Amino acid sequence: LHLSAVKLAELHSDLKIQEKDELSWKKLKAEGLDEDGEKEAKLRRNLNVIMTKYGMNGKKDSQLVDTNYIKDGTESDTLDDPRLEKLWSKAKTSGKFSDEDLDKLWREFKHHKEKIREYNILLETVSRTEDIHKNVINPSEENLVKEEILHNKHRELKDKLRSINQGFERLRKVSHQGYDATSEFEEPRVIDLWDMAKSANFTEKELESFREELKHFEAKIEKHHHYQKQLEISHQKLKHIEGTGDKDHLNRNKEKYAMLEEKTKELGYKVKKHLQDLSSRISQGLQHNEL
Repeated sequence: LHLSAVKLAELHSDLKIQEKDELSWKKLKAEGLDEDGEKEAKLRRNLNVIMTKYGMNGKKDSQLVDTNYIKDGTESDTLDDPRLEKLWSKAKTSGKFSDEDLDKLWREFKHHKEKIREYNILLETVSRTEDIHKNVINPSEENLVKEEILHNKHRELKDKLRSINQGFERLRKVSHQGYDATSEFEEPRVIDLWDMAKSANFTEKELESFREELKHFEAKIEKHHHYQKQLEISHQKLKHIEGTGDKDHLNRNKEKYAMLEEKTKELGYKVKKHLQDLSSRISQGLQHNEL
């Protein structure tokens, strides 16, 4: 796959969550609690996203960049959207961003690209399901269940599209005006969650509690970013030392690298599991608004 040390650690975290979700689903299925197959379908969609994200779906150029960070002032991946490319070009030449801010903004653009990719995967899944449903001649109780599944998928599509639209408006605003020094959050995933939370059916007390939890979540993400950077540095140093022939120095650095790799994997898993939990709570609040 030619993945960097950071991307390999992220893949490990994603697969660990996928494995845990599949084990939970097998228990539910054994108890007859996934008769409509919706949870199984979601697991397949999630696996499809992972395979696409890390270039394991057999398609060329589907893999995301090895790192989200800018190298030597140039980005090593395209955004696959003329509107995003135009905004990014404007931001780079505006003079409103420091190198650190450009690094942060690039992560926002890449996060937005991932959201669009996940939306398109879900849209393709829904389209296939609708085609199968239309070809059924005799209506039955099973088909009514499938209609409910389709309804849930359309609602999920609606939520994702709303998040994409909100995210694009934010990128447009930041690209033109620069970062607001008084902005409450900086991490793209946290900003998304906060924007959606404000649209959900939360009381003021619940919203305030959610805000505090997001602050802790953002700190966890920043810690994960720190270890990702240290892992990448350690990986580069290890490659350099391998060419010197100093075995003692090499062994010490291998131990350090192994420690950083394990910590990065552990934090990556915790971040992604926490993100799942927060997203689920917001989704429930948004669905309550529609009832």
